[in-house]
Amino acid sequence: MQILHAISPNEAKGFDTQALRNNFLVEKNFVADTIQLVYTHYDRVIIGGAMPVEQALELPMYDNLKSTYFFERREAGIINVGGDGSIEVDGQVFELSKLDCLYIGKGSQKVVFKSADAAAPANFFILSAPAHQVYPTSKLSKEEASPVALGSLETSNERTIYKYIHKDGLQSCQVVMGLTVLNKGSVWNTMPSHVHDRRMEAYLYFDVPQEHRVFHFMGQPQETRHMLVANHQAIVSPPWSIHSGAGTTNYSFIWGMAGENLDFTDMDFAAIADLR
Repeated sequence: MQILHAISPNEAKGFDTQALRNNFLVEKNFVADTIQLVYTHYDRVIIGGAMPVEQALELPMYDNLKSTYFFERREAGIINVGGDGSIEVDGQVFELSKLDCLYIGKGSQKVVFKSADAAAPANFFILSAPAHQVYPTSKLSKEEASPVALGSLETSNERTIYKYIHKDGLQSCQVVMGLTVLNKGSVWNTMPSHVHDRRMEAYLYFDVPQEHRVFHFMGQPQETRHMLVANHQAIVSPPWSIHSGAGTTNYSFIWGMAGENLDFTDMDFAAIADLR
């Protein structure tokens, strides 16, 4: 399991493009018949993906965690951004179509990922954080996620937000998770920008056409940087950093957080005119 250490804003100011990518970008989340995970030192969050194609994939134990099994002290939110698939948790099978979400609670011991069709494999994005309490493993479909339409075509950010794991949705200890789908003609996400010093955040960009990219903006509001992000690549965003993006076309992204609270609206906004 790859490890990403925490970076301070003072360090990040001196990073060139490759240093930014090395420390904040996860380039490979979905590799056929493997589970790819990255352990971050931001709230001890683990992110990555499982892509079962020809075989089922059982979540292994990792020496990094120094525990008996993966979910001994952890919870996770998982969203499928590929073809139909299923996740078996201690013998109970949950079918997940594209954009369905599964929360797995602390204490779950055997987790197995499968695809329904090898020609259109599932792509399960995983975000896991430490947990101190047991909440039930539960599924929420895209249709049940109370979609909210935001933005406008005039500001190029007409989009739909789906909230899955949050204070009023699937219950968790500290994971908050959902996704955003931008309409055709819209390219901006999370603008005006914000930070939330009480939580880290991770983005997985998906449904980005092969020839297109998303400009992901990060850094303190007065000291911004950017990275070019391709389909199925993820960004680890420190609590001190903004996390906005503009694509060369419309796209979608999963957002997941962990930290001090479960309040989706806990954001410290930065006015567009104040960004540097």
